[in-house]
Amino acid sequence: MEAGLFTANNVWMMMCTALVFFMHLGFSFLEIGLTRQKNTVNILFKNVFIICVGLLLYYIGGFNLMYPGFEDIDAGFFKFAGFGIAAPENGMTPEYADGGYTWWTDFLFQGMFAATAATIVSGAVAERVKLGGFMIFTLAYVGLVYPIVGSWQWGGGFLSSLAYGEAEGFYDFAGSTLVHSVGGWAALIAIYLLGARKGKFDENGKPRAIPGHNLPLAAAGVLILWLGWFGFNGGSVLSADPAGTSLVLVTTCLAAAAGGVSAFITSTIMYKNYDLTMFLNGILGGLVGITAGADLMSPNEAVIIGLFAGVIIVLGVALIDKLKLDDPVGAVAVHLICGIWGTLAVGIFGAKAGIDQLLVQLAGIGAAATFCSITGFAILFTIKKTVGLRVSEEEEVEGLDIHEHGMDAYADFRMNQH
Repeated sequence: MEAGLFTANNVWMMMCTALVFFMHLGFSFLEIGLTRQKNTVNILFKNVFIICVGLLLYYIGGFNLMYPGFEDIDAGFFKFAGFGIAAPENGMTPEYADGGYTWWTDFLFQGMFAATAATIVSGAVAERVKLGGFMIFTLAYVGLVYPIVGSWQWGGGFLSSLAYGEAEGFYDFAGSTLVHSVGGWAALIAIYLLGARKGKFDENGKPRAIPGHNLPLAAAGVLILWLGWFGFNGGSVLSADPAGTSLVLVTTCLAAAAGGVSAFITSTIMYKNYDLTMFLNGILGGLVGITAGADLMSPNEAVIIGLFAGVIIVLGVALIDKLKLDDPVGAVAVHLICGIWGTLAVGIFGAKAGIDQLLVQLAGIGAAATFCSITGFAILFTIKKTVGLRVSEEEEVEGLDIHEHGMDAYADFRMNQH
């Protein structure tokens, strides 16, 4: 491979790494915007903690747990390539990763993804989780659970070679299951164990809206996330291949747009008002939905996937309310339910569509669901019974910013506190 092409590939991958990093600002803004002013510092602290600790955990052992190099005869369930990161002999040459990038770029790009799983949970548990308990959960989940599930597919484990009929291997291009659903299953269990925020459900169990304090920030967060997805999906081509990257960016954008429009139309029909938060979550649902098969779909198929995702978002949010679960930002509907939809869509649309592939996709979803639910419950239940998972009623009412951080996000605007 010529040096110029290798350099171009590597620069593209580094740009995508920066875009995925930028998504953490998007997650922060979205979470802040959809929750109350009195918990803003707490949410920012969690998001900064996640990216810092996530990268360090990935350096200590996560990368080598996720990419251990399973042998052909190996069942591919669990293997570890040792602590720390040291580039192999060919790590800086085109021989590494077919000339798509260097070893160091590989580590950093994958490391940006690792922290996302805990960020998804952060939104779902907002306004009532103990910071100490959440930090312990992040260490365990990002350090162990995410890399193990990722290794089953991207690290050459059993999912990557799971064959049935004409289907050869589970397929998840950029992580509808391996990133989004991994976070989504933990989020679902966390909100079940935590319970709803005070005032979320009335005496009859009917849900009440707890409005977010800053919808402009929430909208900015979603648009930043959409921009970040250019790196999330575009970088998952693993090179700057013109045909591959351009198709992926087109399908990603069309699914996002279709998801937004579909969610706003569905919510308008159901609730008789133009709901901005549903519109925003519909965009995210479309993005999560296309992520498993962005490189396999035609533009038409991407739009269809997005349209379904938008409907799923509105129905998913209603379902979570009906189950008396409290998810302030709609994380379970966006990341878990649309993650499942996107993974199944690979067997319904695109280059790999077929009943055999659909069954393999279903098996992959089942494997991730089982492992993430069991480990997520074990981690969160242990925290609940030891250091505690939920803040006191007084702390919740007065706000986590004052109690856990001793500061206010908007010190000059105390009149607006609610």
